[in-house]
Amino acid sequence: MLRIRRDDTVIVMAGKDKGKTGKVVRVLPKEKKAVIENINVVKKAVKKSDTYPQGGYVELEKPVSLSNLMLVDKKTSKPTRFTVKVLKDGAKERISLASKETI
Repeated sequence: MLRIRRDDTVIVMAGKDKGKTGKVVRVLPKEKKAVIENINVVKKAVKKSDTYPQGGYVELEKPVSLSNLMLVDKKTSKPTRFTVKVLKDGAKERISLASKETI
């Protein structure tokens, strides 16, 4: 089970965007990275094409390593560690260690 999933709210713990919070857009499990909205945005030069008729510069969100991210606790809005609890029906549930509530 991955620590972080799509639509989770995370905070960046290291790097140029340290302290910023955002929503996970996509998770790349093989690379152990995630793409977060408005985090790690870079400018890339692109040639004229059908996709970019003007050409010029495009802003892209690049992936961030999962080791640099922590889940945000819904109750306290702070970064939190969590544990996984297996329910009777076999489903897994993530529980914040700080507030003891489901993430």
